[in-house]
This record gives sequence, C-alpha cells and structure tokens, in this order.
Amino acid sequence: MTGRLIGVVGPSGVGKDTVMRAVAAAWPGLHLVRRVITRPENGTEDFEGVSAEEFATRAARGDFALHWQAHGLRYGIPASVHQVLAEGRSAMVNLSRAVLAEAEAIFPGFAVLSLSAPAEVLAQRLALRGRESADEIARRLDRAGYALPEGLATVVTIDNGGGLDRTVTQVLTAFHPAREEVTE
Repeated sequence: MTGRLIGVVGPSGVGKDTVMRAVAAAWPGLHLVRRVITRPENGTEDFEGVSAEEFATRAARGDFALHWQAHGLRYGIPASVHQVLAEGRSAMVNLSRAVLAEAEAIFPGFAVLSLSAPAEVLAQRLALRGRESADEIARRLDRAGYALPEGLATVVTIDNGGGLDRTVTQVLTAFHPAREEVTE
C-alpha cells in the first residue's frame, strides 16, 4: 500500500508549519517533508537552507521530486519522499499553490490541505513573527485570497483562525479517519 502525500497550502501567517507539527504529533508515522530553500535557515521553520548554486546542482542531479520558484527563492522537495510513500507512510509538505497540479500529476493519491483564517488573524500573526515590514505584510494579505487551481481531485479546506486542537482534529478526521480517537 502506497502512502499519500498531503500538500499544505494557505496564506502567510495561517500557521501551516504549526499545524503540520501538531498533526504529526497526533499521527504516529506521519512524515513531515523537510523542504530545501535558497535562503538562510532562520530557526522558526524547519527547512534546509542552501545557496542558489547548490540548489541548481541538486536539481540537475535529480535530487528533487518537485521544485519551483516563488518570491525570488527556489524551493525543492527531496526525492526521498518517494521512498517514504512506497513504505506505505503518508507525508505532509508545505507547498505553493502554483505547483499543486504538478504535484498531483507526480504523486498518486495526492491531496491538498488548504488552511484559511480571517484577515485580521493573519495580520496579527504576521506582525507577531516580526519578519516583514507593514508594507510587506499588506502585500502578503493581498495575496491571501488567491484561488487554488481548478480540477484538483482532493482538496480539504479548514479554517485555522481558532484553536489549534480543533484544527488538528479536523485534519485527522479528513486524512486519517482510521486512527484511534485522540484523547486529551
């Protein structure tokens, strides 16, 4: 039995990485894919930071199952995710909306977890993380409403504007229905 890749998308500040870590803590065996990104590691996100040259070398070597460019950076999903899925384990990865159709073509059973939150919640979270200016936050909020590509087979949309426990329960119900009930 092949595992399923779940691509997590949503606007900046919606809590993609926080939700992924919380879901993994409640779903034994779920693999969180560690992306490769052409920016320095910052300690707040789990990714491997590499130079543009190193990224290009890895891409040419076929080290990525999927890679793309966004916001002046390159992003890659290590090809090792294929082995994880072949072992029957599901995996979750933070993706760009722009590569969802490509991911669906590459990974059988691919599903999308689309996280949302009200604009005021996004603005507050972005301000708290302290990485962007007010103008940059405004631009990120303008992009928050971008639609997903049409025709994706499996998309589950969950509002992460409230409590994390509620979001995790909804994600587990949608993607891991055979689990034993999680006890508090």
